Amino acid sequence: MDYYLAQINISRFKAPLGDGSMKEFVDFLEPVNKLAEESDGFVWRLKDDDGLPSSYLPSSFDDDEMMAMNMSVWEDMKSFKNFVYSTAHSYFLKNKKKWFEPIGKPHFVMWWVAKDEIPTAQEGKKRLDLYEQNGPSAEAFTFSTVFDAQGIPVV
Repeated sequence: MDYYLAQINISRFKAPLGDGSMKEFVDFLEPVNKLAEESDGFVWRLKDDDGLPSSYLPSSFDDDEMMAMNMSVWEDMKSFKNFVYSTAHSYFLKNKKKWFEPIGKPHFVMWWVAKDEIPTAQEGKKRLDLYEQNGPSAEAFTFSTVFDAQGIPVV
């Protein structure tokens, strides 16, 4: 069976998306999401029924309306890592403190899914909880400790 790489990251906004302090982030949501969708290796991203970014979806995390969630699926680690660190996305990653507060628990995790599987927000939350409880494993890992699709740590 072939696998794709799934990821979820959650964050807590410092202010509502309509606040002036969030303007730069909001202005670039669509362009950065479009960049992701046009990137080599992109498979899927979570969005609402109208195509809005998942940042606008009601969060299922801690019943906190300021929480944002992003989920996507990629063909492989190389494609995802390239998007995260070698495109305009990296600017927003480097400057995340402008728009997001620390949440005091793991906020990002990856795992492998069957090619015909689309992960759910509930599964993503489960993977974050698994990582928080047990640390990195083949079921939930980060860029610091990567596992391949067979569950073998990548050195």
